[in-house]
Amino acid sequence: MVFKFQIAAAALIAATVAGCDKDHLPIPEARPVRTVTVEHGAEGEIVSLTGHVRAKDQAALAFRLDGRMIERPVNVGDVLEAGQVVARLDPQIPDNALRSTEANLASLKAVLTQARLTFGRQQQLLKDGWTTRANFDEVQQKLLSAEAQVDSAQAQARTAREQQSYTVLSADASGAVVAVGAEAGEVVHAGQMIAQVARQGGRDAVFDVPEQLIRNGPPQDPQVAIALTNDPQVKATGRVREVAPQADSATRTFQVKVGITDPPAAMKLGDTVVGRIRLTAPPGVEVPSSALTETEGHPAVWVVDPQSKTVSLRSVEVARYDQADIVISKGLKTGEFVVTAGVQTLRPGQKVRLLGDV
Repeated sequence: MVFKFQIAAAALIAATVAGCDKDHLPIPEARPVRTVTVEHGAEGEIVSLTGHVRAKDQAALAFRLDGRMIERPVNVGDVLEAGQVVARLDPQIPDNALRSTEANLASLKAVLTQARLTFGRQQQLLKDGWTTRANFDEVQQKLLSAEAQVDSAQAQARTAREQQSYTVLSADASGAVVAVGAEAGEVVHAGQMIAQVARQGGRDAVFDVPEQLIRNGPPQDPQVAIALTNDPQVKATGRVREVAPQADSATRTFQVKVGITDPPAAMKLGDTVVGRIRLTAPPGVEVPSSALTETEGHPAVWVVDPQSKTVSLRSVEVARYDQADIVISKGLKTGEFVVTAGVQTLRPGQKVRLLGDV
């Protein structure tokens, strides 16, 4: 009986002690977290492309006829003046053609002179009644034929003189030679590039742009930031002025020309440049990439209830992943608090203490 009483007393004491410990258990402290307030929509992504500087007006000079080039006094880097000789063809064949047409013209002019004299005599004889109408008509027809032949020969002579002038290739405007296409002694064809001249004036930054960027590009008349690759301190801005209507068959890229506004003297023809442009902003909001976690294999973020200071895990849709930020298209709205540090140690409903918005 005494033993049972001792057991009951021990049990009562243990229960009393346990009850006291339960009443005095420490309340878990709120976990400190860092948050960001969703305040604005996403910004457009910045895209960088490498290109080169080229003259806005660049022309390929070529002969208008075939022949053997006997002289090309200009080379790459030479600065030309308007009218300066670029190259010459062997003029022997055009000279011979001109002499032949001029000789033929002289012969036909003599025939025309004789036809006019004969016509004048027949006209007087017909008036005095000493010749027939048939003879007069025949002489008149010969005169008209001779006049037509002279007109044709004169046109041929003009063509021959023009062809002779084509043996000399001259610059039509001042500019710098940036490329040559043939050497003295070569047989060239009409239209073959002999020298490429960058005319003085504006300059372009030329880029090969991927098809996706053309399709999802920035709004109209975007501004492009341009800088030299070997000296980023040399900067300029420009506007897109021309986009190729067709992609290159080999690279499947589109050539885009950006007119450089007031190009600095250090930005010379042929220099390699980097162009940067901001694309159209996607729909959604932007938060730091450190806020992203997952739930059931889907992207999610921790959202803080500002009243209860507890967190809840919310599924979101991500439109764009960047190194520092992500763009969330669905699941968040402006004004909400999103946890950006400590996301891996949280659980739904957990109390948190905000370390401050960033």
